[in-house]
Amino acid sequence: MKLRVGIIGAGGIAQGRHIPAFQKLSETAEVTAVSDVNVDAAKTVAEKFHVPHYFTSYTEMWPHVDAVVICTPNKFHKEITVAALDAGKHVLCEKPMAMTVEECAEMIEAEKRSGKVLSIAYHYRYMKESHAAKRMMEAGEVGNPLVVRVQALRRRKVPGWGVFTNKELQGGGSLIDYGCHLLDLTLWLLDNPTVSEVSGQTYNTVSREAEQVNQWGSFDAETFEVDDHVTAYIRLANGGTILFETSWAANIPDDAELLRISGDKGGLDVFPFAVNKAENGMMTTTKADWILGEDDPGLPQAQNFVDCCLGKAEPLVKAEEAMNTSRVIEAIYASSLMGKSVQLENEKGVR
Repeated sequence: MKLRVGIIGAGGIAQGRHIPAFQKLSETAEVTAVSDVNVDAAKTVAEKFHVPHYFTSYTEMWPHVDAVVICTPNKFHKEITVAALDAGKHVLCEKPMAMTVEECAEMIEAEKRSGKVLSIAYHYRYMKESHAAKRMMEAGEVGNPLVVRVQALRRRKVPGWGVFTNKELQGGGSLIDYGCHLLDLTLWLLDNPTVSEVSGQTYNTVSREAEQVNQWGSFDAETFEVDDHVTAYIRLANGGTILFETSWAANIPDDAELLRISGDKGGLDVFPFAVNKAENGMMTTTKADWILGEDDPGLPQAQNFVDCCLGKAEPLVKAEEAMNTSRVIEAIYASSLMGKSVQLENEKGVR
């Protein structure tokens, strides 16, 4: 029996990643329905990918699916996730998990009472470099992680499509859209440590300038209200620290994607992958000639979700872990708003 998968939200991420990935798993899964509030979009995508059913209301697809992938604006993640779980459907929800930690908690409660699978699409965890880094961490190559440097920076690439710059629908900008991936990956590689304190600052000055130079389409600078650059200093309860920076619109020479972990026995870079050591009178940097895994992380992400729904695996991205990522994101925004660092409580978020 194949897992019947429905796609909620017919935008770019559905067409570019999720539908193609699930259709490659034709022996165990099939995409049977797509829904979008725009009926033309739902119909077009259904026809393009040969999906048998399309709807404007996601609840209409319940008889035709066993699981759903939620690809809507962030504002609707919680509502649709809870409805799907309560209807007895497994859920893969696009990142970020939700707009707030409180909403994340409601989603987890729905997961518990339904007994169904809830996973969040932090696809960076499925990258082959990420898994190589995880193996090195578990093998003790880094030892005790001390300082992590994280950069998720783009040069003048504010998304000029969809609703990425709409605060009401998305909840934020570069942090909640792009930086969240590297932040989530960092916490996973560190084995989900307890975050004790966050000091953050958000900016949206560059994208509000009258004359915009932007590589990814056009947007209205006058109504731009989300963050386009964010920095944070994150303290962990175990004494480690994370130096974090993300941007859609940095004035830098080139895009920069860095995740560098420095420990007491060694260090590693994830992108590109390398292990840094100082031993036997030498300092060495070891690079990989080949890394096991898929070039497209969307495929192992879909495979893991299908296997979980069929009772063959555990989610690589557990809902509780994704909520921890949202807790740090919420703390960064809160710290910037208040102009001071904030302390964290494990269950209640910012205090």
